[in-house]
Order: sequence, then C-alpha cells, then structure tokens
Amino acid sequence: MLGINGPEFLLLLIIGLLVIGPSRLPEYTQKLANIVKEVRRMASGAREQIKEEVGIDIDDVDWKKYDPRQYDPRRIIKEALLEDDTKPVSAGAPAAAATVAAASAAAADRRPVRVAERLPDGEKAPFDSEAT
Repeated sequence: MLGINGPEFLLLLIIGLLVIGPSRLPEYTQKLANIVKEVRRMASGAREQIKEEVGIDIDDVDWKKYDPRQYDPRRIIKEALLEDDTKPVSAGAPAAAATVAAASAAAADRRPVRVAERLPDGEKAPFDSEAT
C-alpha cells in the first residue's frame, strides 16, 4: 500500500482527522466513498471493453504462462539443442526434396573440420586485457 506500514497509516489518519475536524469528516468520508465507487466502475468498464475488443475473458487467461521469471535461458537453449527435429527423407519424397537433401549433404562434406587445440598441462590460458 504505497510503502506505508500500519503505524504510519494510523499516524496519517490521526493527523487527517485533526486537520479536517469532526464537522467536515462526514463530507470527506462521502467524497472518499464516491471516489472508490468511481474507480471500481472505471475498472469494470475497462475489463468489459477489453473483453469486447480482444474477445477473451481476462479471468480465463493463464497469467503464469506469461510470467517472465519462469523462463530460464539456459534451459531453453539446452532443450533446443537436445531436441531432434531432423526428419529422414522417405523413399516416396518428391525429386526436389531429394535434390535439396543431396545439396545439403554435399555442403556438409565441404565444411572445414575445426580442430580444438589443447594446452599442455600446467600452461595458463591466454588472457586478453582489452577484451574485458
């Protein structure tokens, strides 16, 4: 509630009562009640307008699905790398698909093989001070 705890709220309430005074308190209480009713009416109107324009009920939306805290980039990348989405070309496939498959296989044969060089035991990895 706006960063105000219980004792601070009571102190503000007491100061408000002293400033307003007992004679004008019912008038300001009625104004506060009217403001709360108006805010509730506007919120329900906005909900109905969204429901009409979007076509879905806000209560039916699974908000947990859209929570950004549930997305772990490491998990998403790991799942993407481990998922097997390669489909074998069947014997009855069109000639164009077979040609594309043959071309990609030929391109895979021409790719340079990358060899990882290992450092001798006990040697430190190079450090680039300008890269950090």
